[in-house]
Amino acid sequence: MTSLKKFLIINGPNLNMLGAREPEIYGSLSLQEIIKYTENNLAGKCECVWYQSNIEGEIVTRIQELTKQDYSGLVINPGAYSHTSVAILDALHMLKIPVIEVHLSNTHRREEFRQTKLTAKASTIIMEGLGKNAYLMAIQSQLL
Repeated sequence: MTSLKKFLIINGPNLNMLGAREPEIYGSLSLQEIIKYTENNLAGKCECVWYQSNIEGEIVTRIQELTKQDYSGLVINPGAYSHTSVAILDALHMLKIPVIEVHLSNTHRREEFRQTKLTAKASTIIMEGLGKNAYLMAIQSQLL
């Protein structure tokens, strides 16, 4: 029997406020509801480990830990840190596994500063504008 692929899903600042924060942009589902939706659709296909932090250094540490762990890929929604964090970018560059960056909204239709993503330079794939399906489609892209 083969073991299931294992993915770490990291969510950055303010994603713990999904459902309450700007639902017209991010949708009405909470992060917990998106996790449940994603896990239900991936049941039996892979293992997902979810992590959320509003603190840049904690996200960097969690990414660094991946260099010593057995994961098939990282799905990361760095939130606003995607536009500003060289520290997260540098940590992502250490990884030898696929990095899929997701954004629930289409950042190219938003403020100009959101259109530059530092973290994208270390990403294998970037998916955005898919709402609640972003995480599901990111993981499915690695299961094909």
